[in-house]
Order: sequence, then structure tokens, then C-alpha cells
Amino acid sequence: MFGLTPYRRNSGLRRRDPFEDINNFIDNFFNEPFETIMAPFVSGINYLRNEFCPMKADIRETDKEYVIDIEIPGVKKENIKLDLRDDVLNVYVEQDEIVNEERDNYIRRERRYGSCRRSFYVPDVKHDEITAKYVDGILTINLPKSDDAKKRSRRIEIQ
Repeated sequence: MFGLTPYRRNSGLRRRDPFEDINNFIDNFFNEPFETIMAPFVSGINYLRNEFCPMKADIRETDKEYVIDIEIPGVKKENIKLDLRDDVLNVYVEQDEIVNEERDNYIRRERRYGSCRRSFYVPDVKHDEITAKYVDGILTINLPKSDDAKKRSRRIEIQ
């Protein structure tokens, strides 16, 4: 028989994010009623429900657009919704629990089910030209920059 606790190799060396504690505090402190108020000040507000929120995001900028890659493994495309309101892009994920006859025979369940939302403040983008694609667990959102944003952005040389 196998052990009922997950095996974790402990090398004694763990890379720790120095901002992890403060990020967790902020995520827990600002719940849903404050999200829309705080959106202009906090980029990438993360809201957890039912301990299910696997969305990790990478955001990059090119001369013409912003690109957001969000990791959402194990979720069907139909369970992902996007909307844009007042320059805030919201990504919703709903993962329903699979109910079957052998439900009570689980020894351990680590997969989480529920809903999750991640929001990004995205000013100065062309709302009508935003596109999204979901392939192999990665949601890629392309946000073309508005002409005003292109004019305002420039590299500054450090002397």
C-alpha cells in the first residue's frame, strides 16, 4: 500500500519570494468589493474562491501590443470567460467538480474545483482589436496598443 501523504523531497534549500508574505496579505485583505476600486492602482488583482485559482500570468510588451500569457492547465476552453469593463480585463474560470459513483472511495483528493477571477488594468489599448487564444493550457491575450499609447511610450537612456 502507498502512503497517504504526498512525497516531498526537501533539499533544505528553497528559493523564497521575498514579497510572498505581503502579496498573500494584500490578496486576502482586498476582497471582491474593493477590486474595482483598487484596479487602477494594482495590476493583476487575484481573487480566490474555494482554494481554486491556478492562474499565473506573464505579461510582455512589444512596440505594437501587450501580450498576456496565463497558465490555466486542465480547464476546458468553454469554462473560460473574458470581458473588458472600464479598462479592466477580467478573466473568469469555472471548474466544475466531476461527480461519479465512486466519489466516496477517494483516498486523497488534491485537485480543486470552483471559480476564480483574475483582473488586469489595461489602459490605452484598442478594445475592438483584443484577441485571445487558448492552446495547451495557456491562454494568450493580445492587446494592441492605441495610437496614444504608442506616442507616449519611449525608452529613456540611462547615463
